[in-house]
Amino acid sequence: MAVVGINIQELDEIIVDEDFASMLEQYEKRESEKISQGEIVSIENGQAIIAVPGEKKEGMISVIEIQDAQGNLLFKVGDLLPIVIMGKRNEQPLLSYKKAIRREKIREYIKNLGEDYKDKVVEGVVIKKNKGGYIVEGEGIEFFMPKFAAAFKEGSKNEGRRIKACIINVKPEEDSVVISRKRLFEIENSVKKDVIENLLKQEGPLEGTIKKITSFGMFVDVEGVEGLVHYTEISHKGPVNPSKLYKEGDKVSVKILSYDKDKKRLALSIKDTIEDPWKEVENELEVGDAIKVIVSNIEPYGVFVDLGNDIEGFLHISEISWNKNIQNPEEFLKTGQEIDVEVIEIDTKERRLRVSLKKLLDKPFTQFVKKHKEGDILKGSVATLTDFGAFIKLDGIDGLLHNEDAYWNKNEKCKDLMKIGDEIEVKIAKIDREKERISLTRKGIIASPVEEFAKKHFEDEEVQGVVRDIKDFGVFIKLDEDMDALIRNEDLFPIKKEEIKIGDSIKGVISLIDKQNNKIRVSIRRLEKQKEKANLKNFNSNADDKMTLGDILKNQIS
Repeated sequence: MAVVGINIQELDEIIVDEDFASMLEQYEKRESEKISQGEIVSIENGQAIIAVPGEKKEGMISVIEIQDAQGNLLFKVGDLLPIVIMGKRNEQPLLSYKKAIRREKIREYIKNLGEDYKDKVVEGVVIKKNKGGYIVEGEGIEFFMPKFAAAFKEGSKNEGRRIKACIINVKPEEDSVVISRKRLFEIENSVKKDVIENLLKQEGPLEGTIKKITSFGMFVDVEGVEGLVHYTEISHKGPVNPSKLYKEGDKVSVKILSYDKDKKRLALSIKDTIEDPWKEVENELEVGDAIKVIVSNIEPYGVFVDLGNDIEGFLHISEISWNKNIQNPEEFLKTGQEIDVEVIEIDTKERRLRVSLKKLLDKPFTQFVKKHKEGDILKGSVATLTDFGAFIKLDGIDGLLHNEDAYWNKNEKCKDLMKIGDEIEVKIAKIDREKERISLTRKGIIASPVEEFAKKHFEDEEVQGVVRDIKDFGVFIKLDEDMDALIRNEDLFPIKKEEIKIGDSIKGVISLIDKQNNKIRVSIRRLEKQKEKANLKNFNSNADDKMTLGDILKNQIS
């Protein structure tokens, strides 16, 4: 019963002994006002002896009850103080000063409540639990909340918990105020039901107050009803971090999407209160348009750009520059920077817009050919080594240097003689504008073996070499200084090609020294002609010689 429930909060401090039954009986009957004025007779051994009017024996209380937070005594011998007689033991009154103070506060509180106290909302902290329910301290007094009215989850720890509840009963004769958390929920649910019904009828935007911000959205109060704005319902640009845009207490316009009866929660949207900017994008923008944007966020894989009006585009790292070696977009762009970009994709259905920065810039190849031409000699660094040559970086582009264009010796390869990062001098051999390729060479920069050979030898000089190889088009012979020379088929005469073997020694004259292409050609036919000219000269200069030209030729042919 309610009386027992209320009295337990006071009786739990009474020392239980053989007189407990009689004390309980006296306590429940409340034969006196209970609050009296006692006089302090003495203070000794941690006890204060109190003379109580109308009582045969003096009572006592612990000194702790009449000390402040610092341990100082609030009263001295001879002072009067309010006390409560809780019962008796062997006719000696059991007293409490603190309970008298609490009871005075409760009486004053009840008096101020008046008759219209039903469903008044109070707030306090659960300080302890007893058999009948919970003691809640708030507004400087203690309330009693029966267990059936607490509406706590089974097994939950509630001591120290701050709660709100409604006053459901006041018992002045027992100095008791009974509260109910369950009743508060009933009232709130009834009010919420009416509010929700009214809210759901409204079609326009509503004003709400942000109560809590989480990683997944914001809880917003709309006329006392809590709703959730999911982070995907904040902006038309897509999922956003709500904490970067709002703070608790902000007022926002929202639209109701739905109501969850089980969770008693509204699903709200902020973006639905704003006209969809993607409609404007669909009508105003086309692929290929150049627009100004602001860098809003930089990630390792690309950059998000703000077009304004809640529209965000994406600039992939590959679309920032023609330089393929970009490791981090922050090397080129900064948050808040204004840039010009070209629209390369618009997907209003998926709400995706992609842009390119590099498409508004000259390609490195275009920039290169504006400054350089075939035959120019430049310095570059080795960027890549392959089996067939090396790629040399020149003014932001890579040119190809084949092995055969890098060295005069056909057995030498770039990958064997160069290292990545080496600086070398090269000449532009060819610019292919259609395929955007640059071919390089070192020939013409470094001296060819034939150039060195030409310093000691000259055309029409007679030389002798050993047959090294026999081809369809002629015979290769090795000359002194380890130089190869070609004797073409037509220059073999009068020697028959089929009679020649590798290792044979052959004489001829140098017919060509090609320094640029590192080639030497030898001719046996030319040597024979030189011999003919020499013999003819000798014949004409010797008047006494009776031999005829026919005889000389006959001897040469035989």
